[in-house]
Amino acid sequence: MTRLRVMLDKELLDVMRNRAALFPVVLVTLVTVALPFVIAIGIPAATGERLGEDADLIRVATASTSTAAGHDVAPDARVQAFLFEQFLLLFLMAPMTGAMTLAAHSVVGEKLARTLEPLLATPLRTSELLAAKMLGALLPTLAISAAGLVMYVAGVAALAEPGVLAIVINARSIAMVALVGPGAALVALQLTVLVSSRVNDPRTAQQFGVLLIVPLVGLMVAQFTSMLALTARALTAVGLALGAIWIVLLAVSATVFDREAVLTRWR
Repeated sequence: MTRLRVMLDKELLDVMRNRAALFPVVLVTLVTVALPFVIAIGIPAATGERLGEDADLIRVATASTSTAAGHDVAPDARVQAFLFEQFLLLFLMAPMTGAMTLAAHSVVGEKLARTLEPLLATPLRTSELLAAKMLGALLPTLAISAAGLVMYVAGVAALAEPGVLAIVINARSIAMVALVGPGAALVALQLTVLVSSRVNDPRTAQQFGVLLIVPLVGLMVAQFTSMLALTARALTAVGLALGAIWIVLLAVSATVFDREAVLTRWR
């Protein structure tokens, strides 16, 4: 743990020296926070059409178990709660944007700078090196995403209809943000680090990590169209499964990483 902490401190210091790399994460987080308010509050206010007057939105919101059960609220509030809860899925993708750029450059960048060889000559284990690379990319972006989530909740409390916040904050949304989001980020970033350790081009590694965003977008579309309704228990299971997949990927990364090739033959 001491070696891992020292290596993680080094990765975080590198990020702080290149803060511009975090700009995409800040930008995506701000868009993620603002977009639901534009759709749920701004557009109805600009057009003069209330959300509760749309029969399709009422039907979809009523079909949602988390926004229908145990809450007696106005139609506008019910639709707003549905929209705000569904847009929480965007917070699953926010930590991955800039983090994948950092992770893609983590090993390749060290190769190109010729600074990876001294690290591999130390007693640092391969698993510790790769875990620190991944966490060094994840933790700063996760902190930015958490700040955005606080802004999101505060905005719902201040601007949404009465009763909306109580509906949005439920076991399902907590499982989605606290388990599925970080779990998906762990898997995507570890996959990016794994590919980064085997190639000489950071763009190749980043493209592999982006593949995980595709099923998340599909999940969001399925949720909006009521084709899929994941319960809190199902989301918890998904989050734990993603954690297990990350552990497997970490083990695979440590296995396929060729220290000798980097130390003696890499060009």
